[in-house]
Order: sequence, then structure tokens, then C-alpha cells
Amino acid sequence: MKNTLKTFFALITILALSSFTNVDEGQGYHIGDIATDFDLENIDGNNVSMKDYKDAKGFIIVFTCNTCPYAVAYEDRVEALNKKYADKGYPVIAIMPNNTDVKPGDNMDAMKARAKAKGFTFPYLMDEGQKIYPQYGATKTPHVYVLERTKKGHEVKYIGAIDDNYKDASAVTKTYVEDAVDALLVGKEVPEATTRAIGCSIKV
Repeated sequence: MKNTLKTFFALITILALSSFTNVDEGQGYHIGDIATDFDLENIDGNNVSMKDYKDAKGFIIVFTCNTCPYAVAYEDRVEALNKKYADKGYPVIAIMPNNTDVKPGDNMDAMKARAKAKGFTFPYLMDEGQKIYPQYGATKTPHVYVLERTKKGHEVKYIGAIDDNYKDASAVTKTYVEDAVDALLVGKEVPEATTRAIGCSIKV
């Protein structure tokens, strides 16, 4: 009986842990891969795709949400990235990947309210059906992918964290995303192409 109970609780634990994400580390895109486009609903009711940005040199794709403390801590920095790089050809596109049945605080109405309260200047898209984040291999909120538009398509040039200090923006010593985009803008290799994303697990 004890062994049966132990087995039962072990299975429950495994199921509980696996419910947080359906993407294992290492799956999805890697550096040099070509990312497919998406067509997702924005908070303004219109759908947004990368093909809509005719003059873009690339993109800063940020998987994020309303409810994760890490994502909230980075909101102002994501906004700053868009203000700094959108006019230079690297706009931010934010995508909310969570299952809203599990996290109702991430539903479209909540997304609209959050974007209005924070004054987001970038699209904030719903990954309806959770089809896009597994393609990328995103596992956290926030999780960033810097893409460069090339003849082959949207090539993945950076994957990981925004910077090295989620707790305190003033204490950041390494600005991974900025360093990546700055390098691409002058035709150089990204100095640190992959880092470990720090955040909440994407809820499925």
C-alpha cells in the first residue's frame, strides 16, 4: 500500500511539474535557424505579422505576460528597447504565450489594460492556441529572440535574457539584447549569442 501511494504521489508530482511548459530546453530555434512568420491578434484587434514591417532590418521578439513578476520587472526595459531600436529597424514585438484558462490575468482584456496603463508603444500579441512559442522554443516569460532579416528569411541571432539583472535595472552590467542589436546594426557578429532566460515558466 505504501509503495502504491508513493508511486501515485510521484506521478502527481511529475504531472504537476510538466504542466508548466510543453517545451524542453534545447527544443525550438537555435542560432542561425530561420524563424517562420506568425499572424497573431494584437491588443488593438488587428492581426500582426513580421511581413507587415516592410522596412524592418530585424525584430526583437519578446515572449512575456502580465502576471509573472520577472516579466513585470522588465516591462519598462522592453519599452525602452522599442523606443531605442524601432526607428533603427529593430522593433519590439511582444507575444503573450500563457494558457489564459490557467492564468486569467493574462487574457486579452488584461493585456489591453496593462498595455494602456504602461503606455506600450509596441504590439502585444496573444499566442492563441499556444502555437508559436513552442516553435521558438521559449520556456520563460520573458524570453527574447533577436531576428535579422536576411535573404534566407528571419535568421535567429540571439536567444535568452534581456540583461543580467532582473532585480535592478540600475545594476545591470551586461545588456545582452542591446549588445546583439548594436552588433547587427554595424554588420558585426553578436558578442554573446545565447544566454539563460530568467523568468516564470510558460503555463500550458
